[in-house]
Amino acid sequence: MWTRDSEADILSLCEELGIGFVPWSPLGQGFLTGKVSADTKFDSATDLRATFPRFTPEAMKANMAVVDLLRTIGARKNATPAQMALAWLLAQKPFIVPIPGMDSTKYIDENIASTEIDLTAEDLGPIQDAYAKIPVQGDRLSEVHLSFIDK
Repeated sequence: MWTRDSEADILSLCEELGIGFVPWSPLGQGFLTGKVSADTKFDSATDLRATFPRFTPEAMKANMAVVDLLRTIGARKNATPAQMALAWLLAQKPFIVPIPGMDSTKYIDENIASTEIDLTAEDLGPIQDAYAKIPVQGDRLSEVHLSFIDK
């Protein structure tokens, strides 16, 4: 949800060719779950997020607005921020298949429940409008990691 650069070209190509799209890190490397706070510290020896611009304290504080949006919408749907992020992806196009990573099996049921959340056009419009007002801060990866991606 907070990395949208595939929308311009890739999604229309997938639709045209009839192939699926698996979004990278659909839960924003854990950030969109709501379990990471603006004060969370990442160990640079064991966690790559410590090197990602989106995970600096300043960026996390600014980007918490995305999680707040997911919480607000989720409250109306009785869903967690993670479920809302996944449900939003599932509502975009039928060929989009988010595969969230997880470090614990306890999140499997939570993630599966996102498939039961019905986001209508009436839901998606306000979500998009609110999201458009949030300037996501920081690149999703470090410069080194971005250099490996064929854009």
